[in-house]
Amino acid sequence: MKLVYVFDAYCGWSHGFSATLAELTRRHPELPVEVVSGGLFTGARRVPIREFGYVQGSNAKIAELTGATFGQAYEHLIADGSFVMDSEAAARGLAALRQAAPARAAELAVAMQEAFYRDGLSLSDADTYRTVARAAGLDADAVAAAFAAPGAGKAARADFRRSAEYGVQGFPTLLAVDGDRATVLAVGHATADQVDQRLSALGRTR
Repeated sequence: MKLVYVFDAYCGWSHGFSATLAELTRRHPELPVEVVSGGLFTGARRVPIREFGYVQGSNAKIAELTGATFGQAYEHLIADGSFVMDSEAAARGLAALRQAAPARAAELAVAMQEAFYRDGLSLSDADTYRTVARAAGLDADAVAAAFAAPGAGKAARADFRRSAEYGVQGFPTLLAVDGDRATVLAVGHATADQVDQRLSALGRTR
């Protein structure tokens, strides 16, 4: 069995799930975790953030339910409403980081979201991935080069297809995958204890 975490780096609820994901990886080192990017802000939804008038209210609810924090640098980045959230660029970034350290994909996904939601760094900027890679002890130049390479775009599109094949309709979605069987463990918000209860029902305990 493995865990498959389908998230979008520009999804506030995915940011709110980061603490649960980190705790689950700590509790279950025996379970591999694959991270798949969803395409929340692509195509016609790739517009200035002012078009999504619910962002501030949604973030307040996320903070209340999950304890997630939103940094001043992030608030400053989105303050004038012109910032464009591009999920394909973020998926390319995850692909570049994942290529550098496949076994650390969950950790790196959390670091990406902290770069945006805490530090106000654009996930469309190669320098953001240099910063994340450097902090993780990875080759920053190699990660930045991978982000810009055609292979990252192919990996991003492959992630979007996988998300659709799993039937994911909301981010984040955490799945337990055993062979051809995929079981939903969480959608949107759940604590580590709640996920553990669902894992126990599948025969996995702490």
